[in-house]
Amino acid sequence: MMKKPKARKPRSKTNSTADVSLKSQLLEAALPDVAFDGWTDELLSRAAARLNLSPDALAEILPGGVEELARHLSAWADEKTLAKMPAAKMEKLRMRDRITLGVTARLEVLAPYKAATGSALAYLAKPPRGRHLPKMVWSTADAIWRRAGDTATDYNHYTKRLLLSGVLTSTILFWLNDDSEGYARTLKFLDQRIDNVLKIGGLMAKAKNKVGAKAPDKNA
Repeated sequence: MMKKPKARKPRSKTNSTADVSLKSQLLEAALPDVAFDGWTDELLSRAAARLNLSPDALAEILPGGVEELARHLSAWADEKTLAKMPAAKMEKLRMRDRITLGVTARLEVLAPYKAATGSALAYLAKPPRGRHLPKMVWSTADAIWRRAGDTATDYNHYTKRLLLSGVLTSTILFWLNDDSEGYARTLKFLDQRIDNVLKIGGLMAKAKNKVGAKAPDKNA
C-alpha cells in the first residue's frame, strides 16, 4: 500500500528565489550532456550528482522532473538575454534596433548550446508537452518588449507580442539549420522578418484609426 505523501510547507519568497537559482545551476550542469543523453532522467541524475544534490533535494527543486528542466531553458535564456539589454544601451537605440538586439542577444545566449536547444524544442513539441511552448514564446516576447521600453496597454500590447512571438519562432527554427559563418543568413532572415512585422503593425494601426474615425458618435 502506497504511503500518503507528506504535505509540503508553503515556500517563502526567499526559498522560491533560491530554487530558481538552483534550477538554473542544474540546467547549466546538464546542458553539455544533452546532445549525448537527450532530455532524460539519466541527464537529470548526472546534473544533480555534479551539484551534490540528494534525490529529495532534487525533487523539491524540480518537482516536474526533466520536463520542467527543459522548459526552464527558455526562462534561463530570457534572464541572460535581458542582461545583454541594459537600459543605458537601450536609450541610444531606435525601437526597431532594440527589438533586433533582443532577438540577436537570445541567439548569442543559446549559441553554445545549439544542439541542446534544438533537442529541447523537439522534446517539448511532443504532446502533451507542446501546450507549454506558446506560453514560453509569449513570455520571451513580452520580456524583450518590456526591456525595450514598450508601455502600450491597449490592443497594441498584444499585437506587438504576437508579432514578435512569430519572429522569435521562425528565427530560432531558421537558426537551428543555419551553418553560415557568424549565422549571417539568420541575421539577414531576422532583418527581413522585423521589416515585415513593422509593415504589418503599421497597417493594423492605420486600419484601426480608420475604423475609429468612421465609428458613429454615441453622444451625437
